[in-house]
Amino acid sequence: MITLSSMQFAAVVLMALLTVKLLVLQRGGKMESVLARRSRRLMAAGTAVLALHFALQLKYGLRAMGITQAVALNLTLLIPASYIFAVAVLLLQRRGVLSRLDRWAGPSAWIAAMALLFGAGLSDGLPYLNDSPGLQQAEIIGAAVYMLMQGYYAWRHTSILLTMRRALDDYYDRDTDYLLRWMHLSILGLVLLALMVPVSMFGSGGWLLAIALAIYFFVFYLVDSFCNYLTSTDLARVQEAERNADEIEQEQSSDGGVTVRDGAVGRAVDEWIARGGYLKNGLLQPEAAEEIGVPKHQLKEYLRNLGLKYCEWIAALRVEEAKRVIREHPDWGNDAIAEHCGFSDRSVMQRTFKKLIGVTPAQWGA
Repeated sequence: MITLSSMQFAAVVLMALLTVKLLVLQRGGKMESVLARRSRRLMAAGTAVLALHFALQLKYGLRAMGITQAVALNLTLLIPASYIFAVAVLLLQRRGVLSRLDRWAGPSAWIAAMALLFGAGLSDGLPYLNDSPGLQQAEIIGAAVYMLMQGYYAWRHTSILLTMRRALDDYYDRDTDYLLRWMHLSILGLVLLALMVPVSMFGSGGWLLAIALAIYFFVFYLVDSFCNYLTSTDLARVQEAERNADEIEQEQSSDGGVTVRDGAVGRAVDEWIARGGYLKNGLLQPEAAEEIGVPKHQLKEYLRNLGLKYCEWIAALRVEEAKRVIREHPDWGNDAIAEHCGFSDRSVMQRTFKKLIGVTPAQWGA
């Protein structure tokens, strides 16, 4: 039978191993950026705080002593751990630039929770580890403060993630949502954590073990995905798209907000399409703008007026070309069609075709 003590011991081991992984096994060497190093060390600090938390719970058996003792320790260490995780991800999202509120929302929540706990303990006039109505009420309010802090960071992560996705969609010629999928799932995990942790603080019974397992799984997923992101080319690709978005914004500012003449840009775009410029695989937005002969910001505004992102536009053009090839060359296989139309491989073509048309190329051509 799984006991709470065995779960706490497993949590100590898991958090310790994740800390080692972050500090030792996932070093990027000389190629690791300063930003990645800062974010990695912060994440390691978060897992170390969690390891300390579970070790103290295990050593002193606070959960068995009663709600007050366990909840007090939870608020003392889980608030900073959650804050550290949130800031580690924000550093990557914001490329190292955090707002004042980003920096101080977590410490402010921790100070408020600690003030509530100690203030209630002093006003009751009872030993701190004794249960009292005032202390229990302070812990409930402290848990609410924790949830508000998590809610703020979840909102910040989500809003920045949407901006990052727009930058990717306006830079690459194919869907690159997979680059940030781990971040999206981690944000959902942080929201669930904001709900589960306070509930687990005051709960008991077998279902408490299920919540604990869910929390352990989320932390493992967050750290493992975070490590994979730092050691892959994904981070560099995302930052490349974000730099392009910054350059486009600077171009727009230098133009003084002059409205794009869709007629002139449209004629240049039509000529480029007629030449088959969109059939080049891996065609980035700056390359397309250069070949068309317009500034990057004008191409982006032209597409915005059409209600399209760059990757959507290129995908639609390629699917139309694929339909033409299927009609005129029924003997061509999917690999040949994909290569001709600029798709990276047949699976990408089939996925894009079905997304836009509703059926696979084979079904459409039947």
